[in-house]
Amino acid sequence: MMKTDKLIARTLISFAILSLTACAVVDSSKEMASGIGSYFLGGEDNKEPPAELVEYKPEMDIDILWKESVGVGADGQFLNLILAIDDGKIFAADKDGLVQARNIDNGDVIWEAETEFNFSAGPGISLESVVLATSNAEVVAFDIETGKELWTTSVSSEVLAVPVVANNIVIVRTIDGKLIALKEEDGSQLWVFERTVPALSIRGTGTPIIVDGNVIAGYANGKLLALRLANGKSSWETSIAMPSGRSEVERLVDLDVDPIETRGIVFISSYQGGSSAILASDGDILWRNENVSSFSGLSHDWRYLYISDTRSNVWQLDQRNGASMWKQDGLLNRAVTAPVAYDDYVVTGDYEGYLHWLANSDGRQLARIQISDSAIILKPVIVDDIIYIYSKDGTLAALKAKLF
Repeated sequence: MMKTDKLIARTLISFAILSLTACAVVDSSKEMASGIGSYFLGGEDNKEPPAELVEYKPEMDIDILWKESVGVGADGQFLNLILAIDDGKIFAADKDGLVQARNIDNGDVIWEAETEFNFSAGPGISLESVVLATSNAEVVAFDIETGKELWTTSVSSEVLAVPVVANNIVIVRTIDGKLIALKEEDGSQLWVFERTVPALSIRGTGTPIIVDGNVIAGYANGKLLALRLANGKSSWETSIAMPSGRSEVERLVDLDVDPIETRGIVFISSYQGGSSAILASDGDILWRNENVSSFSGLSHDWRYLYISDTRSNVWQLDQRNGASMWKQDGLLNRAVTAPVAYDDYVVTGDYEGYLHWLANSDGRQLARIQISDSAIILKPVIVDDIIYIYSKDGTLAALKAKLF
């Protein structure tokens, strides 16, 4: 095996092990790691190494407006440390406890807080608070204007879903299957909902969304459920993806991506279980596309969905029926992020720190730029046609694209 192939193999094995969590005994964990490693390194659905980037004639010019660093970022780990943007500020945190608010126009630091926490997810923001969660089962709130620590609350286990703040309530999703509601004012618990997590699941949990007073979240058993924000009572529950196959790995159907909602319809994709559209009001399934599965995520514009599947193909699906409009396979196995659409473009990042612009009309590659040597694992954030990126090494950048 060539040196490059060995490097790819080691990278994929590490990704597989780090991207899964087992809730059983240690021996089961070892068996799981071995099985999923074999899957990524030569299973039926993933025979090819990451695609090499090919030359093409760019159709856009990409300007880096500013680039800064937020500590160590995720420090090479698979954490859910995202960017949050509001009122001219961009909020970000790193694994080692640094929280920053920066000016969205130039990247200058407005405030920062240096703490001893090991942040794993967030920030979620409201008008008053910046809320983060930790690998040590803590939830921490900071004042959004000053960065002063407001409160800290312990929860049942590590948190990998971004805390969601709505109606003065903080919703926290823990990896042991609990949804916990806290008072935004002081972090005290309002209610808790618990669902058993399968012995084998993808490492990570999708961030819940709030729709019409309901907390909507997907689970590792392929079910999507809605709970009342005020009291945690069940509104509805729907089976989105059904396990199939003989081995535990083949039967993984984890709803690990963040659901999205538009015009009263919730869209979600699962690992090996396809993508679906569901009525937010009662959980009725409108359609399923069993050919497009994802663990990285999806986004939407006014008519279409954009999904990066489990092999890093990027798809455009019709929101009305789930039909495929186009598929871009030139980024195969490059561990691309969830794609984000704006104007006439679709943007996604990859494991080598590249950003790729695609045409939303046919998926062709328009431009690319490398902003870091480290992976981009979280989807870009777009505000007023400016793209904000946060890579695993803490590189934070703002970019603007324009046609030649």
